[in-house]
Amino acid sequence: MFIDIADIHVKGGNGGNGAVAWRREKYEPAGGPYGGDGGNGGNIILKADDGIRTLMDFRYKRVYKGDSGEDGRGKKQFGKAGKDIILKVPVGTLVKDKESGGVIVDLKDKDQTFTIARGGKGGRGNAKFATSTRQAPGFAEPGTRGQERDIVLELKTIADVGLIGFPNVGKSTILSTISAAKPKIANYHFTTLTPNLGVVRIEEEKSFVIADIPGLIEGAHEGAGLGHNFLKHIERTRVLVHVLDISGSEARDPIEDFYKINEELSRYNIKLENKLQIIAANKIDILDGNQLEELKAELEPKGYKIFPVSAATRQGIDELKYGMWELLSQVEDDYQTFDEELVYYEEEIKEDDIIVEKRDGKYIVEGSFIERLLESTYFDDVDSLRYFQDTLRRKGVIDKLRDLDVGEEDSVFICDYEFEFFE
Repeated sequence: MFIDIADIHVKGGNGGNGAVAWRREKYEPAGGPYGGDGGNGGNIILKADDGIRTLMDFRYKRVYKGDSGEDGRGKKQFGKAGKDIILKVPVGTLVKDKESGGVIVDLKDKDQTFTIARGGKGGRGNAKFATSTRQAPGFAEPGTRGQERDIVLELKTIADVGLIGFPNVGKSTILSTISAAKPKIANYHFTTLTPNLGVVRIEEEKSFVIADIPGLIEGAHEGAGLGHNFLKHIERTRVLVHVLDISGSEARDPIEDFYKINEELSRYNIKLENKLQIIAANKIDILDGNQLEELKAELEPKGYKIFPVSAATRQGIDELKYGMWELLSQVEDDYQTFDEELVYYEEEIKEDDIIVEKRDGKYIVEGSFIERLLESTYFDDVDSLRYFQDTLRRKGVIDKLRDLDVGEEDSVFICDYEFEFFE
């Protein structure tokens, strides 16, 4: 089965908590803080692997969580970092943010990696908070939470050449003839339900990958037939081979078919109009009219090169194969993402991510940094409370509250916790 889209949830591991510990050793009468830092949480990393062809594994498991870091220990011992989780995906996987639909990364190269969810940072132990004026801090810092997000993995087949055309025109037969691929072939529409890939060898160290794109029909750009499920695979190919049934064996007009398919491509994505195309006029072994001459008269003046072939008898197949290679030599290996703009997301916690505002008559202080600061504060410890107040002052929170005309004993809500303001 070919699975080309998967929704998954990823979460980096949480950072370990810093430790509160004291040095109690013989000949060390002063003692002092001795708590170590927590370990960092494990990351979730995506890796493009050319040995994987589908996203099937993600159909059965949809939630991935990184290992949390260990808490710090006494004697300034650091907690162990959580292990990273590496998720292998096929080359050509597009990674999107599920909520916004924006593209996070395009994994187009073999062994390319991307950290999709970073693990949280380990908290500092109380040894890190010792200063000349605060020699015995009785508090430590908790680890931060790992990044968490819902993403969509979307596989778009990467091939040098894409075979396109209406159903039952002979694309699968051509693929099986010029490569070692063995697609399912029968005389009915939509035999091919997944893109089949094959490797075509020209000579030593000269080969290319060809994909049989499932049959298109009118309205495919709106989702009719196999529609969007496979139109997107055409975007990944460098050049196109348009297969036409020149015999008209199903009472179809090959010239009309040519224009209909190209209209579907351009209506799906206007940029596909610029892809180079050659034409394989298939089934010449059962041709009983002048359709080939009419096709050449219509399309050759427009720059299209036409190869009369019979996939059944192999007539003209070698000429078509070398024609593909010649066309490929004219195209730079410029891999593109057509349908979306890349928007790279970085969700690191920023220390300036602090919001101070007056909302509905209430003084509000919130943000990632403030939330982390609040979690790390021990309000029954004088040193910890003083550190909390000094940090708010140092980050300009107190000045911003004054600018909003906060008064003595007014309530200030810090991350939903209520405090009274005192100078």
